[in-house]
Amino acid sequence: MARRRRTSGFEDLVTVLARLPWWVCLAIALVAWLVLHSIATAPVDTSQVLTANDMGSVLRGQMIRAFALVGQYFVPMTCVIAAIASVASRRHRKKLINDVQAATQPGKAIDGLDWRQFEQLVGEAFRRQGYSITETGGNGPDGGIDLILRKDGEKYLVQCKHWRSLKVGVAVIREFFGAMAVEGAAGGFVVTSGRFTKEAQDFASGRNIQLIEGPILKQWIAQHKSQPSKAPPAPTTLVTPEQPQVPSCPQCNAPMIKRTAKRGANAGNVFWGCSEYPRCRGIVSI
Repeated sequence: MARRRRTSGFEDLVTVLARLPWWVCLAIALVAWLVLHSIATAPVDTSQVLTANDMGSVLRGQMIRAFALVGQYFVPMTCVIAAIASVASRRHRKKLINDVQAATQPGKAIDGLDWRQFEQLVGEAFRRQGYSITETGGNGPDGGIDLILRKDGEKYLVQCKHWRSLKVGVAVIREFFGAMAVEGAAGGFVVTSGRFTKEAQDFASGRNIQLIEGPILKQWIAQHKSQPSKAPPAPTTLVTPEQPQVPSCPQCNAPMIKRTAKRGANAGNVFWGCSEYPRCRGIVSI
């Protein structure tokens, strides 16, 4: 496995900030400048006679002023660079998924990506489904939770496995299910460019974990192009060939999502809920 390039603290800070929307970066830059500039330019009272006990507080005040003098320029500059990186990253993700959709063989285009590009591609695909995306950065090509999705007040987790030659086994799904419990997620997606083992599929069944395999992922990306006028159906309609097909809502005919009752007499039970909730409250028992 190739060694990852070491990065400086400045690069790491820009990377973290660049995961935020560009306007948030600029807002942080403005607030940081106002606060630090006020500290750096605050007048110093030199009329008082200082005692030995006052020297400690004076030194601390001078250190804070020195930090503010530098920070009033450094922190906003870092945030502006992160805002530019955020815009560039957003354009890169759009181009990435558009290139895969336009490719004559989307499968080969996906297989040719590295692990980081694969995560970006999956994130952009979910964003086009109407989810808000938070990138956690993972821990490299074998990382844990890569994306946090939010939609209709619910939180979902995503783990990406860019494994072309190996099948994703049940151990990965067990760890992912534990992460869902810790994070309090309503559900999750494990996305791979390859395949899942039968044991992994069996474990995910009934646990509100959607397994998206390579062939399904390729069809999904090819079909769900950007449609500003009409949002496509939620990706939870995607299932692996071995899983049962997702039913349609009996009230509005929209695809349904596996949900878990959180309260009441049926707390803990799994059921099919309409993907258009709360506009439609159709349910189907499992």
